Amino acid sequence: MNRFQHGGDIYDTPPLNGWLDFSANINPLGLASEIQRVLQEAIGEIVHYPDPHCKALKKAIGMYYSIPEESILLGNGASELFYLFFHTMRPRRAIVPVPSFSEYERAALSVGCEVVYFPLAESEGFDLDTEALGRCIKEGDVVLLGNPNNPTGRLLSCEDIRFLVRTVEEKRAWLVLDESFLQFLADGERFPSHYLVRTYAHVVVMESLTKFYAIPGLRLGFASMPASLRERMERGKDVWNVNHLAQLAGVEAFRLADYRRESRSMVAEEAAFLMEGLRRLPGIRPLVPSVNFILLNVHGTGKTSTALTGSMRGKGILVRDCANYPGLDGRSYLRIAVRSREENNRILQAWKEIL
Repeated sequence: MNRFQHGGDIYDTPPLNGWLDFSANINPLGLASEIQRVLQEAIGEIVHYPDPHCKALKKAIGMYYSIPEESILLGNGASELFYLFFHTMRPRRAIVPVPSFSEYERAALSVGCEVVYFPLAESEGFDLDTEALGRCIKEGDVVLLGNPNNPTGRLLSCEDIRFLVRTVEEKRAWLVLDESFLQFLADGERFPSHYLVRTYAHVVVMESLTKFYAIPGLRLGFASMPASLRERMERGKDVWNVNHLAQLAGVEAFRLADYRRESRSMVAEEAAFLMEGLRRLPGIRPLVPSVNFILLNVHGTGKTSTALTGSMRGKGILVRDCANYPGLDGRSYLRIAVRSREENNRILQAWKEIL
């Protein structure tokens, strides 16, 4: 299995009726009609270059999060910004609690940065011991954290984040927080960390807009950071890295209060429904989710995660085999997305047939 393989590869010889994709964690509510309308109306405008400064989108983000526009950097998805950070800062060492999103490590390795794993134990619920992590941080290090973490779904408290912020400030290290799934939380407004960049000099907060607003094909993300760092990173990126349609979709997205409420309500309801069904399956132990995906320990089935992934493919369903996640054992874990009630019923029925 490819070390940095992701989910969402629907292009690999699809079945007759297409794939049912549980491997990518995209909002099950789908593309908002308002965003679709904006894109359709603006299609003729792609004869022009996009705004290189993303002025309208930076204004929308700044107003939504109450942060200065000069601290905002837009990216072709959040992943681009991880690479841009490493290519700008060139740190010697990156600390990555594992399991976590593989692009953190890949971005670090792209500049020859040493990657140090900080293992998270299932016996502890994959929770992060922030004090133990703090003792590992040295001057110049970069700590990369997903909040909520992918694939475990574990969520850091505001107190944990403040402790780590104080630690990296004292040690002159960096904390890079990835909050790409935070919008899915019913009370997610309590947690965003973008405000930290107004006060602290060593904090970067990344966020993808493609997952929550169901626009992964457009590629859109942003980061907030100290203005001085934003200026340095700005000089290292492509001038037109965010296309015109993506910018318009992002501006419209921040107007969609009803869509956000409906999405969070749906995800919470369907996650509970899916968990109830999974708990009834023999040999599968699901980890309680915080957002729109669930990590499954399938050791009790007597089959490997790769074998079960193949069985699901045979039924036209894609799931995320976690065999290539450092910090997991390479055979016992799968991740599935939370989708619509009809689709969740389909995967539960497929599990029953396979097991």
